[in-house]
Amino acid sequence: MGDEDGEPAYYVISDLHVGGDEQLEHVEFLDELLAFLERLETTDEDAELIINGDAFGLWEFTGMEGLAKFDALEETYPELFEQLRATGETVPITLLPGNHDHELAAYDEYVDRFAEYNVDLVPEQSLTRAVGDHAIHFEHGHQRDPNNRIEDWGSQHATPLGYYYNTLVTSRAGQLSDRGRYNWLKDVQAVTPTERMPAWLISKYFYREMHPLLRYALVPFLLLFNISALLAVLVGLDLAGVWSMPLAQTEAFLGQFGTAGAALWFLLAVNVAVAGLLVLVGIPLYFIRRDVRRTIQRFGVFETALTVDAEAPYEAAAREVFDEQRDTTVFCYGHTHRPTLREVDGGLMVNTGTWLKRLHRRDGVIGILPPVFYPSYHIPVVRIAAEDGGVAVEFEEIEKSNPGPEELTLTERLLTVGREPDPDLPDRAVVAEERTAAAPAVDD
Repeated sequence: MGDEDGEPAYYVISDLHVGGDEQLEHVEFLDELLAFLERLETTDEDAELIINGDAFGLWEFTGMEGLAKFDALEETYPELFEQLRATGETVPITLLPGNHDHELAAYDEYVDRFAEYNVDLVPEQSLTRAVGDHAIHFEHGHQRDPNNRIEDWGSQHATPLGYYYNTLVTSRAGQLSDRGRYNWLKDVQAVTPTERMPAWLISKYFYREMHPLLRYALVPFLLLFNISALLAVLVGLDLAGVWSMPLAQTEAFLGQFGTAGAALWFLLAVNVAVAGLLVLVGIPLYFIRRDVRRTIQRFGVFETALTVDAEAPYEAAAREVFDEQRDTTVFCYGHTHRPTLREVDGGLMVNTGTWLKRLHRRDGVIGILPPVFYPSYHIPVVRIAAEDGGVAVEFEEIEKSNPGPEELTLTERLLTVGREPDPDLPDRAVVAEERTAAAPAVDD
């Protein structure tokens, strides 16, 4: 353990996104967060808790400004702030702003308000901590993201592209979520990367909002679409007099089953007509879409991608930090919500993940049914501490005590049976005393 020789142990969490308009104010992991803070309060280690950005969803409050948002947080989550006060009496708590709570760096009063709860707010974009003969670089990571980079850090008027997305989309989703058949729209923050938003909305409409009779009427057509498209091609070959044998054999085979076979043949005939029409329309539309995309790229109208690369910018940043600061061996960040632990130039790059729900896309095996987005909770806590021969970085998974109501319909579960996601947190890793002489060892 890192405390045997009096060395500090750092517990790191990030991307809690606590707070927001209406339905976004519900924190599904609040019990787990309170339990973790209470447990940390009793540790015998020389520990420090570092909340590495986006602890609060201040961007998601659209009806108030400045310190009024802190008042709303205090009023909505009194037990959380009291637990922070209690934990902070025995374990130092350091809060680093992210992009969603950048306003913490824009108002000096926030430092004093958090100090009342024994939380040391550091209104900077990064900080460093020593562990043994090593150093750890902490940053939230938004400055590596062109959509969320804040050039004028600390300005009350800093509004990168991500700010508008959250105020116009995320917050609006929180305001409208309870109007649906199921309260699902508030999970918009769990949809990553952002390019998956259209597929997620179509999926939720089909499996949750669509009238059941209409959905069940469409399912057979959508399931048989691939077969129908193939049959449509065969019909074209038959009409052209090229090859008619498959159609004749199919009709003869289904004829053996009497009325049921005739009904299936009729269903396939209807599907073939629709699929053929879609194929005929889809082919020219595909070429038009491709040509329009090439034209847009040629003019450079949309040069900024919707989402940031999940790895490359942070790997480059870690290499830069390791090169400029030879004693720094751990580059710790968040922002992308993807728990990561990997070796970079003899040091370790670690992403602390998120406490929000995560969604895992699963496409149907057959047909053209909308994809299914499986929800999961992998609540991570990263522990960084010195040990013999180096510095160890390891993930702890906080077990979700109350998984909540079933979020998938029976149809969604049946269509993806056997392909349920089983995500794991990264393995433990150690960076050696001399990182230039030896690469980190990853435990099996």
